[in-house]
This record gives sequence, C-alpha cells and structure tokens, in this order.
Amino acid sequence: MAASEKQKPDMQNVSRLKISLIVGYAVIVIVAVIFVSILAVRKTDSVLKHKVSAMVSSLDVQMSMNMTSYLSRMETIGTLAFASEETYLYDATDSNNDEYTALNTEKEISDKLYALCIMENFVDYGIIYRNNHTVGKISNGTVDLLGDRMFEELSKVVSRQRTKDGWAAGFEENFSRIYYVKQIHENALLVISFYATELESVFDNPETISGLKVLLTNKNQDIIYSSESGEVGQPLPEEFLQRVRNQNSATVIDDQYVVSVNPCGDEWSVICAVPTEIILSEKNEMQIYIYLIALFAAVLAVIMGAVLSVKLSEPVADIVTNLDTKAHIDQLTGILNKLSFEEYTAGRLANSLTIENHALILIDVDNFKGVNDTLGHAYGDKVLAEIGALMRRTFPNADYLGRVGGDEFAVFVNSMPPTEIAVNYQGYVRIKCEELCEGFRNHYTGDDGKYKISASLGVAFFPDHGASFSELYSNADTALYFSKHKGKDTFTFFSPELPPQES
Repeated sequence: MAASEKQKPDMQNVSRLKISLIVGYAVIVIVAVIFVSILAVRKTDSVLKHKVSAMVSSLDVQMSMNMTSYLSRMETIGTLAFASEETYLYDATDSNNDEYTALNTEKEISDKLYALCIMENFVDYGIIYRNNHTVGKISNGTVDLLGDRMFEELSKVVSRQRTKDGWAAGFEENFSRIYYVKQIHENALLVISFYATELESVFDNPETISGLKVLLTNKNQDIIYSSESGEVGQPLPEEFLQRVRNQNSATVIDDQYVVSVNPCGDEWSVICAVPTEIILSEKNEMQIYIYLIALFAAVLAVIMGAVLSVKLSEPVADIVTNLDTKAHIDQLTGILNKLSFEEYTAGRLANSLTIENHALILIDVDNFKGVNDTLGHAYGDKVLAEIGALMRRTFPNADYLGRVGGDEFAVFVNSMPPTEIAVNYQGYVRIKCEELCEGFRNHYTGDDGKYKISASLGVAFFPDHGASFSELYSNADTALYFSKHKGKDTFTFFSPELPPQES
C-alpha cells in the first residue's frame, strides 16, 4: 500500500504534465489556427475587392461603349433625314414661300421623316422652325412641355459646334425623354427624342453582379437613367458624387462602395456602383465556415489542420479564378474583352524583338445590323457567340482573340507557320485571313438559312507597320476601311499607298 500511495503523486504529476502539454498544445494550435484563419479571411477580402473592382470597371467601360454606340446610332439615323434636299433647304419662316408649294414641300419632308421614324421607337422625329412651325412627328408632350419656346429651348441643346448638334434631358425637370437636336440651318432644327426607359437594353447587366446599380448622368450630375426606379431626375447621391467628383475615367473602392465612372456621349457619364458588403457577403459566409473548421482543427490538431488547409484553398481558388475569368473574358463570345486584348497585345509587343513576326487583324462583321433588325437582338447575340467559336477554330491557341466592339473583333497573330506549310509569314497570315473569310461565307443565319453575313478584314504587320499597339491598330484600321470600301467580304494588308480614311 505504501508503494501504491507513493506512486499516486507521481501519477498525478504525470497527469498534470500531460494535461499541461495537451492544453499548451491546444492553445498553440488554436492561436495558430485563428491567426492563419484571420489572415485567410483578410486575404480573401483583398482578393475579392480587387477582382470585383476590375470586373465592375470592365463592365462600366463596356456599358459606356454601348451607350456611346447607341447615341452614335441615333445620330446616324438623324443624318438620314438629310438625304432629301428639301429637308435642309426648305425654310418655313420665309415670307416669300408660295402656300401651295410650301404645303407640298412640307408633305414630302413629313413623309420622309415618318418613314425614317418607324425604324426606331421614337417619340419625336421632326423639324421645328424658328417660328415654332413643325414638320414630321413632334409629339404633344414636347409641345406641351416647351410651348412657344420650343425652338428657343431646343437651340440651346446644340453644344457641339463642329457637327452642330447635341444631346439633352431634363427640360422643365422632365427626365422621361432624351432629346437629340441637330441644326439644319439658322431657322430649323431636327429633333429626335425617345423615352429614357429605352436605355434598359443598353445598360443590361450581363455579369449579373448582385446589388449593382447603373446610372447615366449629365454634366450637371443629374441622373438621366437609373437601374433602380424613382431616381431619374434626382441629383447624383452624395455617396457616389464624393467618389467620382472631378474623375473622368476611374474606379474607386473603399469599405462602403466600389464605384466606377467612364465618359460617354455628350459630356455624360456611366456610373456603376455596388456596396462592398454585398461583394463580401460570400466571404462572410465562408468566414463562419473557416472558424468552425478552425475549432475542429484545434481538437484534431495536425490531421484536421490538413483538411482545413484544403477546405480553405479550394473555395478561395474557385472564387479568384471565376472573378479573374469574368474580368478578362467577353462572356458572350468566350474570347478576350477589349481592355484585356489591348493589355495582352501591348505587353507582348513591348517584349518583342524587331526580328520577330506578328500581325494585328481587325475584323468588322458585314451586315450585322441587318441581323439585329431582321432577326432580333437575341438572335444577334447567338450569331456573335458563333463568331467567337469560328475564330477559335481558325486560329491557334497562341494567338490572342478579342472582341473590341459590338460587332468588331481583333486577332493578334502570335503563332508561326507550321513546318509542313512552306510559306513566309505574310503568306501564313493570308491563309488564315482566307480561312476566316471563308468561314463567314459559309455561315447563314435565320430559321430558313437565307440571311448571310460576311467579314471585312484589315491587317498590319509588326514591325513594318508599327512597333506599338496604337500604331498597328491605326494602320490595320486603315486597311479595314479600304476593305469595307472595296465591297466588303475581303481582307487588305496595310500599305502606305492605301488612301487615308475620309474624315
């Protein structure tokens, strides 16, 4: 019994030592796991913020390009009215006008304008003269809004002196309509207007970023369009204004918002904003999961620590990869977006030796507007996706493929001719251009397969036609312009002898 009693304190000391070691080890593991978990959460914060910032910035640039393209298309439709000589020569304020001749002339002009008006969902498409006499479609809403001040007020919209036109919204604090005004002569204005709600298709959110707000503002920071109802006509909220004030093209990220701004049109800006807490909502759910696993890892130590490491790395890697892809890839066609294509190509050129061979191919889809107008924009998107697939089939993986506009594409030829093809580099590029043009020729759209599109290409070579992206792009664009005016459905290699583009 004495020996047994003597062993009890020793066993107790050993037990205390074991407990102390277990507790000490557990504390060390818990502290280490908590420390690593906090670092992982913070790193996830940083990665998510910057990746979403890049994605929002890319989306804002795309939307500003879409808006600029949309306004340009409206302006082009406006210039169609000038195809009739009577439109820009007739003056309803001229007291010497013969009444019968004036009636016939105005009817002829009005018929022409109404024929053009049905091309789009216009509210107004007509001419207002200095005496407020109108020809064409001038709505009662515009007449009621401006009254006998129509010519005077709309004349103020003409802000661009070179083209004698301009855009405006918010007459009498009414932001429901957007107006385009072009001066015909000193006594006449061409007026086009449409409802601001028509811009919903322009500002569609293809990335489906949760909580994203899209705004279009004028130079006075009044909201012309908002993806959220009830904000049109209101001043830009202070929380956005303080982040984009005096900024022309920028992306700002802080603890409250990610805000991106880019210019478009006539001193207007497209603003995309998303609350930071929404960006991090997925991370917050992950954070709870991390801490639960960390607690479990403290009990199972090394074994569950390895499991925790795997569990942490897999979701973070998936999120980063997904955001990186969305920031660089055009989601419709599956190829590089405009910003990424320019960045990759410019970087490759900057590191290229003058003895290397590269080519920049610009591609413009012929008759694509007809696809949208005839078959609808949804079908047009399907055609664009098929074009992306055609480009991937035509060019090797080493080449950079990009969508640089609505129906404009580009290829940076980074590959070399295969050894079994005995051609020089320009011959290799020629073969690729012929393959691409042939691919377009074999492509028919529409349910009956009768609607045909084609492609016009312009090609510039490094280093002969430029050492930088901007030089190659400019010369390839000149060659593309020549292809379009040769009759389309062809390609042209740049040469200094090519005629310059018309201004």
